[in-house]
Amino acid sequence: MTEPAAADTGGEGLGTWRTRTIVATMFPLLVVLSVLEMGSGYVLESLEATYLDNPTLLVLVPVMIGMGGNLGAIFSARLSTRLHLGTLSFAPRDEALWANVAAIMCLATTVFAALGVAAWVVGRTIASPMGFADLVVISLVSGLLLAALAVCISVAATYLSYRRGLDPDDTTIPVVTNVCDILGVIVLSAVATLVL
Repeated sequence: MTEPAAADTGGEGLGTWRTRTIVATMFPLLVVLSVLEMGSGYVLESLEATYLDNPTLLVLVPVMIGMGGNLGAIFSARLSTRLHLGTLSFAPRDEALWANVAAIMCLATTVFAALGVAAWVVGRTIASPMGFADLVVISLVSGLLLAALAVCISVAATYLSYRRGLDPDDTTIPVVTNVCDILGVIVLSAVATLVL
């Protein structure tokens, strides 16, 4: 079932661009996301011992949270485009949706495997060496988990934006990137704790 491209919002559909509407929508959202983003620093600080014991993991932290948000942003943009074209279906059997999910997961596999190798090289150069296999496993598993979470958050943010009559171009990317910042730290730390 294909959802229509615009919700009934009293004359202000998804295609309406007005400064007042964007500010009224985005200001409270950005305030909430900024407060949420502070949680990422708190989580990272609370896991300080794990990272100080394995300084090579610190190489992964900024790239991990950045790439998780980037993958989510790519997926969100694709969903928003399909929504505006009127071809997006939130049905579980939507083949185009699953093709996009598969593309994001394949991209995540490639990127996070390469990230693990790069972190190992950097770690051997500037930090205490860490096992190659451990580092690649930590990077790949945490990256794939984060990508899967980013996909779920992107779908939820796009759907909720659509249901509320908001333009997902305005709302989904800030939501996905900020939430993935926190989840990136949590997932990386959890996987590192299990592997090490």
